Amino acid sequence: QVQLVESGGGLVQAGGSLRLSCEASGRGFSSYSMGWFRQAPGKEREFVAAISSGGAYKAYADSVKGRFTIARDNAKNTMYLQMNSLKPEDTAVYYCARDISSLVWRGMSQSSQRTYGSWGQGTQVTVSS
Repeated sequence: QVQLVESGGGLVQAGGSLRLSCEASGRGFSSYSMGWFRQAPGKEREFVAAISSGGAYKAYADSVKGRFTIARDNAKNTMYLQMNSLKPEDTAVYYCARDISSLVWRGMSQSSQRTYGSWGQGTQVTVSS
């Protein structure tokens, strides 16, 4: 059973930056596509970004394209989300997740929550105006 632990959230002013990390326990991290999702108060959880097992392929929600960058370091069992030019509407709890299947890249279908079988507890990101 994999455990995913997010960190790096916090309070930042609009226009600022944060880098989130997602550390995975157990074996096999490098075999799975991973994703970031977020949930704002009163809203449904939504897709942010995804990355293939080796890091060659990435997908982003339109709302974060050009501002956020997803990356991973398989040697450290860790995935990252670099968030720049943050806006108040980016305020949410951010979750990382692992694909249900190994060695699969689904393209923009990685945006579906049903693709993921393991989730972290989330880290709060608050952007003040």
